[in-house]
Amino acid sequence: MADISTVDLVQIIFWFLAGCISFYFSIDNARVWTSISMGFFLIFLSQLYVVEKALDAPWTAYTQLEAIHYIIGTVAIMVMTHGFQEYYIFSRTLELGGSKHVVYLSILGVLVGSVIFIFVNPEPQYPVLRNIGMIENSTWVFLSLVNIDIIRKIYLQIRDSVIANGFIAFGVVFVAIFLWKGSELYLQVYNWDYDWQIIMQNLGVTLPEQFMGRRQFSLVVHDAAGLVSGLTAGGTFLYLLRLLR
Repeated sequence: MADISTVDLVQIIFWFLAGCISFYFSIDNARVWTSISMGFFLIFLSQLYVVEKALDAPWTAYTQLEAIHYIIGTVAIMVMTHGFQEYYIFSRTLELGGSKHVVYLSILGVLVGSVIFIFVNPEPQYPVLRNIGMIENSTWVFLSLVNIDIIRKIYLQIRDSVIANGFIAFGVVFVAIFLWKGSELYLQVYNWDYDWQIIMQNLGVTLPEQFMGRRQFSLVVHDAAGLVSGLTAGGTFLYLLRLLR
């Protein structure tokens, strides 16, 4: 069994709780919450790879699986962003199209298509996986900022509602997610991330020790913001679930 840090373990527990609550929330509440809830559930699925690797699961030997986890993470933030855009339109017009089944089937279709794409192409090696991971983090950083702005607009529309505080909490979630994914992207851009270290070790190259203080600070921000994002996401859905039942 491989080592798993306490931070990774606690983060996975938090995202597991957030994922379970959000999935139940999507089933037990109105259609307008479905995309938002499913997006948070997909984050949990994308983070499962950390546990799978720590447990030395035999399927983790296939690099396609790691690529699929990155893609699930990218789909998660896109689904969430679509959900918050839907909610903003609903808060202004009280109109909403589609059904829950359409949302579920659309997400499933995108994921199946992504899996097919990964397996019909060459098996991704470390440089390719790193590129896919950077695409995921870039998408998260940009769309987290978009979601913060959309949530602000939603709050202004519903500030007199009983669930208004729930959207303030969602804003906190996305600030934490921005720091979580942004710090990881920063490490990747400057080649300070774990995957790049593996590439350099395979080439027999020693990484320079310059700016290691900044690297360590970014790692601390990444771990702390990841914990806060999972904890606040689960807490937000528990709060909304209690209000809307």
